[in-house]
Amino acid sequence: MAEASHGNIYPVILSGGTGTRLWPLSRALYPKQLQPLHSDLSLLQETASRLKGEQFAAPLIICNQEHRFIVAEHLHSIDIAPEAIVLEPIGRNTAPAAAVAAIILEERNPDAVILLLPSDHVIQNPDAFQTAIDAALPAAQNGSLVTFGIQPTGPETGYGYIKQGSEITDQPGCFSVEAFVEKPDSATAESFLKAGGYFWNGGIFLFTAAKFMAELERLSPDIAAACREAVTKSTIDLDYLRLDETAFAACPANSIDYAVMEKSDDVAVVPVDMGWSDVGSWDALWQVLDKDQAGNVTAGDVILKDTTNSLVRSEDKLVTTVGLADTVVIATEDAILVSSMAASQDVKLVVDDLKAADRSEHISHAKVYRPWGWYQTLEMRDRFQVKVLSLKPGAKISLQRHQHRAEHWVVVSGIATVTRGEEVVELEENQSTYIPIGMMHRLENKTEGDVQLIEVQSGDYLGEEDIERFDDQYGRD
Repeated sequence: MAEASHGNIYPVILSGGTGTRLWPLSRALYPKQLQPLHSDLSLLQETASRLKGEQFAAPLIICNQEHRFIVAEHLHSIDIAPEAIVLEPIGRNTAPAAAVAAIILEERNPDAVILLLPSDHVIQNPDAFQTAIDAALPAAQNGSLVTFGIQPTGPETGYGYIKQGSEITDQPGCFSVEAFVEKPDSATAESFLKAGGYFWNGGIFLFTAAKFMAELERLSPDIAAACREAVTKSTIDLDYLRLDETAFAACPANSIDYAVMEKSDDVAVVPVDMGWSDVGSWDALWQVLDKDQAGNVTAGDVILKDTTNSLVRSEDKLVTTVGLADTVVIATEDAILVSSMAASQDVKLVVDDLKAADRSEHISHAKVYRPWGWYQTLEMRDRFQVKVLSLKPGAKISLQRHQHRAEHWVVVSGIATVTRGEEVVELEENQSTYIPIGMMHRLENKTEGDVQLIEVQSGDYLGEEDIERFDDQYGRD
């Protein structure tokens, strides 16, 4: 069996989704892949961590520009330095994302083999995944676009299927693809399970960058052209590669399956049984987590009485249940979801209602993460609000001023360095300062520990738009 030269497989991790079916934990600004749902690591960290062997180059991450600082922090905290973090100005589905990665990597390494995979899936048997990659590699190097067919565990109607054809000569474990099948109804899914040879399409692929671009230019030339322009006109922003917004916005949105895989004659499948789940709903997450004797999965401060086969999670207050079965209860600081397990796929409809009502609970949590740390609103009334701010070691907020609000700061832990107009002062625990409307100011942490303070804002407008930045180490406008 052929082996890739050292580091020739480039993991390309797609991290653009928002995971609406896992609301209220998953939000637009802090989505599912950035949450520790399956272990102490976030799903993104789990995905990157299982691709650390000598066979693999550093991963290339494609993400929403709003998530760039959090993605970088998650990778840094597990000692992974990415090949690049590419910022999408707008979501365009998986085909353009794959094209952008292939264009970048082919330029850096003409022999680059891409392992394209989502950031938010669970793989409970990574050794089986590695074995499947080893089986797929010779086929990919020989010009096949390889997809990984997930061994079905039941008649699932929420996934597309791949029908396996005959085994490819001299490629053990690698088969031709007879057909890609759309999401089936229940009876059809049952027939697939009985017939065998049908696998779930998990959205994981292995191919050379050169082969993928050749097929994309033949089958979807408009996507290829727009992506080449978006990369050619891209800019470097701190540690990020920012795609050109105009060019990428003009790119048609399409999945890699529709744009290439279902039309190409050079597609192969490697079946694999690796404990895979896309954890696309609370029900799916419940299935892959350890359960107690009553079939319950719990997290946080919870007490259950006469409750079975349920998922109960609290991020904040004590949650108690009595007499529940097959139920999902998720409590965050600002929202509570109660759903039957069977209806958990429909949580996304609640998110649609929140969007339609112009509410903010689908966008961000009460605790909002920033590159310098985080803040959480404790109280908000007409003309004033109270926040907790936490700055990481070495962090500093932009030099800024406000036209509509004044701010009072009280340090509750650590030592804060404060710029007030022309003066710079250090404030210790229980010391405070006042920032009048229109005064230039900055908050900084020059220590090796976190700094926390209470901020009281007062004025006729308290929104985040009332920030005029003059200097920012994170490159924000």
